[in-house]
Amino acid sequence: MMFSNMLSLGDIKKEPFVIENIRWDLQPKDLMEPRQKMTGEGVQTREPIKGYVFYIDTMAEMPILFLMRHTAADYAETLAQIDEIPQELLAEAVEENKAKAYFGMYPVNKKVEEWLKKELGVL
Repeated sequence: MMFSNMLSLGDIKKEPFVIENIRWDLQPKDLMEPRQKMTGEGVQTREPIKGYVFYIDTMAEMPILFLMRHTAADYAETLAQIDEIPQELLAEAVEENKAKAYFGMYPVNKKVEEWLKKELGVL
């Protein structure tokens, strides 16, 4: 990991580049899709994905909100853990997105996205 410690919500607020490059349109599964796959029309290559993606991890006792950095070269690292968010919001997002789970990772829902945007000042 590039950083010695996980970043916090306060740290992210001080990083305009990170805030400007958050990908609200992506889910954890999107990041894990193969770069190339065979189709009936030959090899299909997906567009490179780069930016920052929030996701909810459920491998611990309670859901945790994280921020991942993903590069065009398909390198990813978790940069931040957001502890300030109410647990009820995370539990509701996990329940709402049960069908979108990917190895214990869940996408954020609209309520979590709205909370984050308010906290980061991007509304």
